Amino acid sequence: MYNLLKGKKGIIFGALNENSIAWKTAQRAHEEGAEFVLTNAPASIRMGELDILAKNTNSQIIPADATSIEDLENLIEKSMEILGGQIDFVLHSIGMSVNVRKKKAYTDPNYDFTEKGWDVSAVSFHKVLNVLYHKKAMKEWGSIVALTYMAAQRVFPDYNDMADNKAYLESIARSFGYYFGRDFKVRVNTISQSPTPTTAGNGVKGFDGFINFSEKMSPLGNASAADCADYTISLFSDLTKKVTLQNLFHDGGFSNMGVSDAVMDKF
Repeated sequence: MYNLLKGKKGIIFGALNENSIAWKTAQRAHEEGAEFVLTNAPASIRMGELDILAKNTNSQIIPADATSIEDLENLIEKSMEILGGQIDFVLHSIGMSVNVRKKKAYTDPNYDFTEKGWDVSAVSFHKVLNVLYHKKAMKEWGSIVALTYMAAQRVFPDYNDMADNKAYLESIARSFGYYFGRDFKVRVNTISQSPTPTTAGNGVKGFDGFINFSEKMSPLGNASAADCADYTISLFSDLTKKVTLQNLFHDGGFSNMGVSDAVMDKF
C-alpha cells in the first residue's frame, strides 16, 4: 500500500455487498489510511451486508435516503462530527431503474418509474453536491466522484432509461463541479466504468452476453470492481489535484474501439 489517503476523511455512498464498487473502494480507502462514514438507503442497508464492511474498516454507518435533502443534511453534519471536521472525499455510487426491474421497454415506460429512477440515480447527486456546497463541508483540494457508464454517450438498448440518468449525472458533475472548483478548489469527476457484475449490473437484461462482448472488444479487457476502486483512490488522492469536470473512461479501452479481431472472429 502507498498511504495515498493517510489522514483523509470521507463519505462513501452505495456499498451493498462485496460485489459493489463502493464496497471495494471502501476497502482500498481503508488500506490507504483513510477514515470514512458509510451510507446507504435504510432499505438497502437491511438487504445488504454493510455492517460487515463497517466492522472491517472501523467505520460508522449513517442511513440516508440520497433523494432527501433532510437526510443528506443530517448525514453531512453527523459525518463531520464523527470525522472531526471537513471532508476530503465523497463517492456517489448510486443507481436504480424501476423500469429495468419491471421489464418496461424504453419505448413504453411507466413515467412514474422513470421519475423515480432519475431522482435516485442522478438528481440525488445534485442534492449531495448541494448540501456539501452550502455546508462548506469539503476541504480545499477535496475530491468528489460519481460512477457512470458510457451508455450516456452511445446506445445500449437494454440499459433503458439508466442511459438518460447517467447522461444527466455527468452533466451535473460538470456544471456543479465548476462552482466547487471556483469557490472551494474541490474536484468533481465521473468514472465511466466497464460493465461490472454488481447487484445493479446483473439486473440489466442480457448482461452476461454483453460483458463477454465487452471483454473481447477491449484491448485490456474489462476493468473489474477492484480495478475501479484503485482508480477511484487515485482520484481521491493528492496526485490528481488538477483533474476536474471530467468523465473518465475506465474500461480497458472499450470506449475508443470500433471493432476488435476477437469480435470479428465471431463472425
